[in-house]
Amino acid sequence: MSARYAVYALPGALSPDPVRPLAEAWLGRSADGQPVTGAVPTGWTRAEVDAITVDARRYGFHATLKAPFRLADGVAEGSLYARASELASRTAPVTIPRVRLHRLDGFYALVPGAPAPEVDALAGTVVRAFDDLRAPLTDAERARRRPERLTTRQRELLDTWGYPYVLDELRVHLTLTDQVPQRDQTRVEAALVEHFGGYLSEPFAGFLGRDMLVDALCVYAEPEPGAPFVLRSVHPLEGSRSVTPPSPSTPVAAAAFAVPAFGNHP
Repeated sequence: MSARYAVYALPGALSPDPVRPLAEAWLGRSADGQPVTGAVPTGWTRAEVDAITVDARRYGFHATLKAPFRLADGVAEGSLYARASELASRTAPVTIPRVRLHRLDGFYALVPGAPAPEVDALAGTVVRAFDDLRAPLTDAERARRRPERLTTRQRELLDTWGYPYVLDELRVHLTLTDQVPQRDQTRVEAALVEHFGGYLSEPFAGFLGRDMLVDALCVYAEPEPGAPFVLRSVHPLEGSRSVTPPSPSTPVAAAAFAVPAFGNHP
C-alpha cells in the first residue's frame, strides 16, 4: 500500500478558531477540500506566496502528533480510525499556549509562546498509541531522513518510532512556509505579520499570544506519493483527564521560549 497516514492537530477542526481560515488562506488550500481564496499580502503576488509554501500547502495546516506512516501489512484503514476514536474518547482537550509567529531553522511557523507540557504529552501518547499500526521504515524512507545529519538520540527515535522529532525531541509547531533564504526573510516576516497580526487586531485582539485549543485528533491521508494530504476523519477529544505531562520538561522544549518572535531556533 502506497498511501500514508498521519495524526495531526487542526485548530478549528471542531470549535471555531480564526487561525484556521487565516492559515488556509495563507497556504491557499484547505485539507478538507473546501474552496479557499488565497491571500495576497501587500506587495506580493499569489504566485510568490505559492512559491514559498509548496510543501506546507501539500501537507495542509496542522501540528504533527504522529508523523506520516504507511500502514503495516494486514492493517486496514478502518483500524486506524477506530484507534483514533478510542484514544480520543478518553483524552481531554489541551491548549497550545500563547501562540506566536516564529522562525524555526529557516521556515516559519506558529509555535507555543510558553512551555506546553500537556501538548507534548498528548503528542507522546499518540506516537506510542498508533505505532503498532505503522509499517517499518524502508531503507529508502530511512535514508530520506538523512540519518547522518541527526544526533544519536534522533537516530534512536527514528529507528524506534519512524520519525526523529518525537518525545524529548519534539518541537510543537504549525508550519506556514517552506525554507526561506536569508535574503528573503525580512520580506516574508512582514507579510506574515500583516496577514496574521493585522487581520486579527480587530475584533480578535490578542491572537499573537493567546491560547489555541486542540480538541480533536485528525487523521490525514496522502493517497499516493507526492499527493496533497487530505483530512479523512476528525475524532473529538472527549475525556475528562489530560494525559500526564512529562516531568521535568526537557531542556530542548524549554529553550524554544526564550527567543524573539523571529529569532533563530536553537
